[in-house]
Amino acid sequence: MTAPRPLRIAVLSFAHTHALSYVHALQQMPGVELIAADPDGASAPDDAPRGAALAAELGVAYVETYDEAFAWGPDAVVVAAENSRHRALVEQAAAAGVHVLCEKPLATTVEDAIAMRDACDRAGVLLMVAYPVRFSPAVRDAVAELRSGRLGKILGVTGINNGKLPQDRAWFTDPALAGGGALVDHVVHCADLLDELLGERAQTVRAVSNSILHGERDLAVETGGLVTIQYPSGVIATIDCSWSWPLSSPTWGGLTLEVVAERGTVTVSPFAKGVAGHDAHGETWTPVGADLDALLLQEFVQAVRAGRQPQPDAGVGIRTVEIVKAAQESASRAGTPIPL
Repeated sequence: MTAPRPLRIAVLSFAHTHALSYVHALQQMPGVELIAADPDGASAPDDAPRGAALAAELGVAYVETYDEAFAWGPDAVVVAAENSRHRALVEQAAAAGVHVLCEKPLATTVEDAIAMRDACDRAGVLLMVAYPVRFSPAVRDAVAELRSGRLGKILGVTGINNGKLPQDRAWFTDPALAGGGALVDHVVHCADLLDELLGERAQTVRAVSNSILHGERDLAVETGGLVTIQYPSGVIATIDCSWSWPLSSPTWGGLTLEVVAERGTVTVSPFAKGVAGHDAHGETWTPVGADLDALLLQEFVQAVRAGRQPQPDAGVGIRTVEIVKAAQESASRAGTPIPL
């Protein structure tokens, strides 16, 4: 019996730090051939390893341009470029008939996100958004518990997604490349979990933000924010989305979701477990538990092979971008509620 042809996947850009773990996860999968392209790495606004040098370090085959990556004939691509560059790469993939896993947020505008979905729909290719936190076993257990009805109706949710200033990838604080600061970087993960948990589109969004944190760096984007979202069912959710962890912290940060229901509360902290210690450089932290990026890639690869739509899909990506853009508008208008 002839073995099936290997699935060809191209990683487009090393801009997002998750690209490294995506490469590692794909390298561990049987029946996957992998290449990478990172032509924008040479002009990156920082000294973090990019391009051919990083590809060699990761042990992945490398081509110099995105056109070469598509000429290789991939079945699918993983778009891990700077946020504002997502649309062009996704549309190029759609035009080539190639399935797409796109890093979050899907786009920096709602219009771009919709255009990306429509391009993939017209081409008949799959588009998935990289929200790995929803693959956490703790998150899935919590969603199942709340959906069972044992705790009654959900009344409110408090989300926290704090972390370090991503200084090793300076584009995160470039408004043109990132589309904003902490509001863009950290709201979307909680917004995705809310979308999965509540199953309804947000009704109004209000937010406040400032740049008090890391103010000495004179950044052009917000470094802290608080977002309040109201849903048609009456649920009110808040998201603390600040870059508030010290740069000396041994880990990047953490996400916590606390759900208040009629007959109890459920708290989920997917990144809370780890092994703490010290080495010559200070405190260390080694997380334990499931590799969420690997679970995300597993869903994508299985869906491509089966020809089914993976989750989270472009609809989730659009709705979470809507929340981010409404939060930015509200913050710019002193917390005025923005209807969706």
